Amino acid sequence: MTQRKRTNGRTMKLMQESHVPKYAQIADIFRQRIARGLWPQGLRLPANEELAEEFEVSRVTVRQAVELLAREGLVEAQQGRGTFVTGKASDNHWLKVETTLSDLAEVYRETSPEILNISEGRARAPLKPDDGIPAERYVFMRRVHSRRGEPYCVISIYLDETVFRKHPKRFRTQTVIPILTEMRDPPVASAHQTLTIGVADLEVARLLKVPLNSPVADVRRIFLAPDKRVIYLGEVTYRGDFVRIEMDLRP
Repeated sequence: MTQRKRTNGRTMKLMQESHVPKYAQIADIFRQRIARGLWPQGLRLPANEELAEEFEVSRVTVRQAVELLAREGLVEAQQGRGTFVTGKASDNHWLKVETTLSDLAEVYRETSPEILNISEGRARAPLKPDDGIPAERYVFMRRVHSRRGEPYCVISIYLDETVFRKHPKRFRTQTVIPILTEMRDPPVASAHQTLTIGVADLEVARLLKVPLNSPVADVRRIFLAPDKRVIYLGEVTYRGDFVRIEMDLRP
């Protein structure tokens, strides 16, 4: 159940059934206000009583949220004056979900993710009727990609076994998409992806080190050979707090 409250024309929401504590939810809202400039540097925060009323929580909960931001260097309590914004929240949305195949391959080359292979084997790819023609066999790889020791996505890969056999060592140790885009036999004739917004289940939360039910972006990618054979299916779950999407809008 979601708690809603309208204060000064704004509706606030806290997830009552979330495993994320209320003070952490409120701290994240405050963090976003600072990042977006709604609470600029030098601003004195509203009194704890006012914030507690806004979110329908206790003053203790608000104080915990403010103390969390103070430890991050975003706010500072000044005796007799109140609490002021002293820092600027960093923008962690560094991971751009590209909309062209060449740009997508370049992302993986530039980020050079640390790869943790969780499992490998033979598996039937969960293809839909309009995805393309299934290959005879697929090699399944499930892995976690990290950046500077921090995991940012979990990916399940179904790779045409005949393609996998061409570069088995590279496919096991490197990101798959740049290798596929370099290949000429078979070349990638077409590719498409879909993105949906979801929440982290127990396994994803554990692998990405985020709270249960945290927002995630689920991306499903299909690469086809010239004969319409599906040579690659990737099912990727990205941490929502890292992802940004940019799209050119046609006039």
